[in-house]
Amino acid sequence: MAKPKYKRVLLKVSGEALLGNGNNSMDPDTVSEIAGQIKEVADLGVEIAIVIGGGNFWRGTSASVNGIDRTTADYIGMLATIMNALGLQNALEKHNVTTRVQTAISMQEIAEPFIRRRAVRHLEKKRVVIFAGGTGNPYFTTDTAAALRALEIDAEIIFKATKVDGVYDRDPQKFKDAKKISRLSFSRVLNENLGVMDSTAISLCRDNNLPIIVFDIRVPGNIKGVIMGKDIGTLVSKG
Repeated sequence: MAKPKYKRVLLKVSGEALLGNGNNSMDPDTVSEIAGQIKEVADLGVEIAIVIGGGNFWRGTSASVNGIDRTTADYIGMLATIMNALGLQNALEKHNVTTRVQTAISMQEIAEPFIRRRAVRHLEKKRVVIFAGGTGNPYFTTDTAAALRALEIDAEIIFKATKVDGVYDRDPQKFKDAKKISRLSFSRVLNENLGVMDSTAISLCRDNNLPIIVFDIRVPGNIKGVIMGKDIGTLVSKG
C-alpha cells in the first residue's frame, strides 16, 4: 500500500468552499463531504492542521469598502472563521475523527486558546487541529494565518483548498482561454500578482521555503490525492 508523501500538513480551507452549490452560508452536505475526505487522510496517520476562512459569512475587506471600520470588519470576519471551525469540527466528529479547535481570540467556553506546544501535542496524538480566528489581528488574512501556523507547527507543506483546480494566468471564469500553470515560483506569484495568497503569506512561505499546493477541494478524493503526492493542482515553491 502506498504511503503518504507528507507526515504533517496544513490544510487551508476557504469559507467559500463550505457554500456548496446552494445559498446556505454553510452547506451541511458539503461540510460533511470535506470532513469525509479529511478522515481518509487522518486514517493514514497523517497529522493534519486546518486553517479555515470565513468568507461564506463575512469578508472584512469588502465590508470596509462599504463603510464599516476596517478593524471592526476584520474582527467580525475572525468570528466568522470560528463559526466555520465549529461546524467543521462537528462534521469531523460525526465521522469519528478526534478534533480540537484552537482560536487566536480567547473564548474558552467553546474552544482552546492557541498554544503552539499544545497544538503540536494534539497533532502527535493524531488529533485534527482546527485553527480559527485568523492571527487574532486585524489587517491580516487567513492566508497569512495559514502560513504562520504552518511554520509554527513545522508543517511540511500548505494545501490551499479552493473552488478552482489550480492557478491560472488570468481569471478562468472571465477568460475562456486562461491557461493553468502547474508550477510556479514564489517570486513569480509576487511579481505578477497572481493571487495565490496575499503577499504577506507568500513572502512568509518564500522566506522559510514552505511550499504550497493549490487544488480544487470539490473533487472527491483530492485531499488524499495531494497528500499521497499525486500531480494535482498548482505547486508554488522556490522553483
